[in-house]
Amino acid sequence: MNYEQKLQNVTVLGAAGKMGSGILLLTAVEMADLQLKPENRTKTFALNAIDVSPAALTGLYGYLKTQVRKVAEKKMNALREVYKDRSDLIENGEIIEQYIDDVLKIVHTSTSLESSYNSGLIFEAIVEDSALKVKLIKQILANNNNDPWFFTNTSSVPISELDMDADINGKIIGFHFYNPPAVQKLVELIVTDNTKQEVIDFAMEYAKRLRKIIVPSNDKAGFIGNGHFMRDIIFGIKQAQSLMDKMSFVEAIYAVNRISQDFMVRPMGIFQLMDYVGLDVCQKIMLVMRPRLNDDELHSELIDQLNSLDVKGGQNSDGSQKPGSLDYAKGRPVSVYDPKKKDYIAIESFQQKVDDMLGALPTSFKPWKAIIGNKSRDKFFVDYFNELKSMDTLGSTLTKDYVLNSKNIGLKLVSDGVTDKEEHVNTVMLTGFFHAYGPINNYFG
Repeated sequence: MNYEQKLQNVTVLGAAGKMGSGILLLTAVEMADLQLKPENRTKTFALNAIDVSPAALTGLYGYLKTQVRKVAEKKMNALREVYKDRSDLIENGEIIEQYIDDVLKIVHTSTSLESSYNSGLIFEAIVEDSALKVKLIKQILANNNNDPWFFTNTSSVPISELDMDADINGKIIGFHFYNPPAVQKLVELIVTDNTKQEVIDFAMEYAKRLRKIIVPSNDKAGFIGNGHFMRDIIFGIKQAQSLMDKMSFVEAIYAVNRISQDFMVRPMGIFQLMDYVGLDVCQKIMLVMRPRLNDDELHSELIDQLNSLDVKGGQNSDGSQKPGSLDYAKGRPVSVYDPKKKDYIAIESFQQKVDDMLGALPTSFKPWKAIIGNKSRDKFFVDYFNELKSMDTLGSTLTKDYVLNSKNIGLKLVSDGVTDKEEHVNTVMLTGFFHAYGPINNYFG
């Protein structure tokens, strides 16, 4: 079966979630573009969007319509060629509306797993629950006679485990998009010893068509991205706890969040990034990774406590952040949650005190937004960290420790066989997490 045939009937499980909806969008556009080829216009293409939430599915078409419009506006010249035989489509607006209609008519929403029984390709983007993933895959396999392949978006569950437990016989691959899939260029590709070559070949072609950057990861729980991120979280929490002999809980959380953003020149501080992903999601990922890697460090009592208090973070449907360890106004942290008081404490009430304790930023400092696109940023970071290294402040000490720990995490991923190359770790953090420099560097030796 060739590439186009495999994409004639596709299913996305968890289609209304933040990852599933992005995967659905990318696949719907790819399928529509295939169907609009002259040789395919008599063929039927169907994309089944399956989710347990009817309410979430109801809003899916609005999301798709908005996003497909943006896609269409970016490729007007190509669409004029596609619709060149349509004399009724003259204005750009008419062509855009027709393209939106052609993409949306491929998508069929459903809350029933039975809708996947005719699909040759299944994208799985449900919660990080291996038992549930296996249950759904086995049900599809028992009722689908079309030799389905499974592309799992899991960010933590070993692919070989899913393959064995669901008895898929190598017709599964880890195809881990980064959030949001429509924007993020990175995909972690996880292949097992049992993965069929035809599945790998299709995955590579699909990624190429979507203009994604593929980074291979070995089949270890958490892979490269969460292998680094979860341990980065644990270190940030420990660093905050170490400060509590000098300051209060909320002050320590603010301090480490500022260290891991401003001082380390990252797009978000570690606690904001935890909130962005979702504290409940981070907890689930650690629960997957910890027993499979025999790593007792992959656990946080603070994350457990916040989840028990229903402080979970995550994102609203418009992409804005929900309250988590921090609360936000216009995308910026404005308060810190205090588990003892069960309330948020305004950052402005203690910000100056903590900033004075941390000390000034290096004079060469530039924020992440100013440096991320700078072609000379490598030189900037050499100079910046040299200056920071010469400083004797609490902020400089915390930053040095954090940067070195991040490097050690990266090196451990290589030594533990999660990846074969240091450059893969750096590519994941640079591309998937938008860091301005890779964690494996020589800034502090």
